[in-house]
Amino acid sequence: MKLDKNLKLINIGLENFTEALKKTQTSYVNLDYRPPSAPPELMEILDELASSEKVKKANEEAFKRLNAAQPFLMDLLPAREAVEGLDEGMNLYHAGPPVTWENMCGPMRGAMMGACVYEKWAKNVEEAEEMLSSGKVSFSPCHHHSAVGPMAGILSPSMYVWAVENKTFGNTAYCSLNEGLGKVLRFGAYSDDVIERLTWMHEVLGPTLRKVIAASESPLNVSTITAQALQMGDECHNRNVAATNLLQKELTELMLKTVDDKKTILDIFTFIGNNPHFYLNLSMAACKATADTILGLPNSTILSAMARNGTEIGIRVAGCGDKWFTAPSGMPKGLFFSGFSQEDANPDIGDSTISEIVGIGGFAMAAAPAIVKFVGGTPADAMNFTLEMGIITHGESTVFQIPQMDFKGTPTGVDILKVLETGIFPFINTGIAHKEPGIGQVGAGILRAPESSFIDALEYMEVK
Repeated sequence: MKLDKNLKLINIGLENFTEALKKTQTSYVNLDYRPPSAPPELMEILDELASSEKVKKANEEAFKRLNAAQPFLMDLLPAREAVEGLDEGMNLYHAGPPVTWENMCGPMRGAMMGACVYEKWAKNVEEAEEMLSSGKVSFSPCHHHSAVGPMAGILSPSMYVWAVENKTFGNTAYCSLNEGLGKVLRFGAYSDDVIERLTWMHEVLGPTLRKVIAASESPLNVSTITAQALQMGDECHNRNVAATNLLQKELTELMLKTVDDKKTILDIFTFIGNNPHFYLNLSMAACKATADTILGLPNSTILSAMARNGTEIGIRVAGCGDKWFTAPSGMPKGLFFSGFSQEDANPDIGDSTISEIVGIGGFAMAAAPAIVKFVGGTPADAMNFTLEMGIITHGESTVFQIPQMDFKGTPTGVDILKVLETGIFPFINTGIAHKEPGIGQVGAGILRAPESSFIDALEYMEVK
């Protein structure tokens, strides 16, 4: 057989295998091949699920629901009036999967102690620590109560929460108000100024904004703000500059019409204006209201939640219902505030990865090249992260688009089958808390979700 002289070699796998070919000027094509991440003994399960028509149909339905969501801001009210279980006894909710006091990380312990002082259950943090360690205060994940919380994610009865209803499906989700960056409760700080700020938020900010929201002729569509912010340089997880300004714009006219006290107006606008992450918590409530619509969807291999408690990271798969698949929390690598370093960092923490579940945050980093100044990397990295996440998701969002990619929809619907087939794991950008209680935020960074949680979910998954 005579071979064509124009044949090209195909290199499969590592590109450095082509170095010799380059030197000889041999024509070649490099195939970026990655072996499946699933262990060999699970490949049969992976193949079976990937070829199942029931799974394909369920994942298409999950993707459809994520895109069909219409989350509207309906109210802002004390958590005890809205969130299940917070009107009875001394209860606190936290970020991530379930965790015991003995296994709880420093910043989450600090946030819980601060919440006990804020609620006046304890006179000081020492008394609060005794109450928490002895079991006098009960706690469970926010996710178990239609709620989410950033970083430590502590939700206590007196805290005001955004109430966001998904009009398409009729479910509601909740998230607290954002305190700002640095020395704040959600990063584990509990000093007097932290408690004073929380008290002002309870006595002034929350009631005033509730009055303002009630004065609106129609509820605010949160997805509309998020979609617009993505086209203005945000990714709406670790960068919310545009989204916060858009929200403040929506509130301004209503505030001037409904609030008489000029000092209150000035104080609130100053607080929001100095807090570029104010929109984050509202966005998280909207994402939770969106993602909960696929929780328990039979046969779907798409993630309905991904959350961290500073000790473990957990994922929930739509077809596996309420079950958590956990692994040790990873350590973010990134940029640190002056005086702090990687040695001070706590493992990854927070419910804010609900953002990535619906296709924003780390999955939309291409929309926010400036985010790399906060979490590290280069603008090219931001673009590549988004492209890579497109490989492990079901499809492109019809709601959230990226101008820098010719208005391509953001990668939406993390499929555990694609994750394990490719060995590409979900990308997370995050804040970094100090590992000791009482200190607060020390930086921001990036990391990946771990492999073992996805393998455990694959083993558990059954087609019904």
